[in-house]
Amino acid sequence: MKILLSNDDGVRAPGILALYKELSQIADVRVIAPERNCSGASNSLTLHDPLRVEQLENGFISVNGTPTDCVHLGTNSPLAEIPDLVVSGINDAPNMGDDVLYSGTVAAATEGRFMGLPAIAVSMGEHGHDYYETAAKIVADLIVRLQQKPLSADFVLNVNVPYCSLQGIKGTRITRLGRRHRAKGMFRDTDPRGRELFWYGPVGDHQDDGPDTDFAAIREGYVSITPLTVDMTARSQQQHVSDWLTQDL
Repeated sequence: MKILLSNDDGVRAPGILALYKELSQIADVRVIAPERNCSGASNSLTLHDPLRVEQLENGFISVNGTPTDCVHLGTNSPLAEIPDLVVSGINDAPNMGDDVLYSGTVAAATEGRFMGLPAIAVSMGEHGHDYYETAAKIVADLIVRLQQKPLSADFVLNVNVPYCSLQGIKGTRITRLGRRHRAKGMFRDTDPRGRELFWYGPVGDHQDDGPDTDFAAIREGYVSITPLTVDMTARSQQQHVSDWLTQDL
């Protein structure tokens, strides 16, 4: 099995190193990842500058672009060696609820899906640099299952793993995305030369973290697996919008 591995934390991040080490035991793994941290890059593309690649001493390919650029290079360029699966991660923080809209980790997996390939995004349920081995083993088990019983490539599996040892995992839940309240306000500051600048504030608190959400699964010690589709059509609202549009003003 051939796996294209990428992330958004950067080609030298400990999460991608741990995942490469584990997946290399069951597959032929090729790493193409950003040269720097691209957290929050979402599905952005580098359209106005050339992409430059560098092969590192460990064989990983470093790209001066986004996670989406990296997967596109690995699947749809002269560098491509078409994989059987795209895996993105391990992100050093959660990608749950509304956060998936901004996530470069999820975006790399989504690009794999755009290329017609099954894809998995994997993140730790809490911020930190420990327990990557737990998440790596969880993903390896999922891939073995995919080999034996393939799933459709019409969606992405968004996997969040509790921040604990493998022995501490209580099980797995299939979940839906929770929701957050709006983000906290931005901070205004000045640089040493007196020029105005702004920093993003903290993310919003949980608004919907019901028992079937990804938030709840992680809180209770379960691996959260959320199938994500790129079709953002609000199907349940189509008739409502149609009725609204045909009403007399």
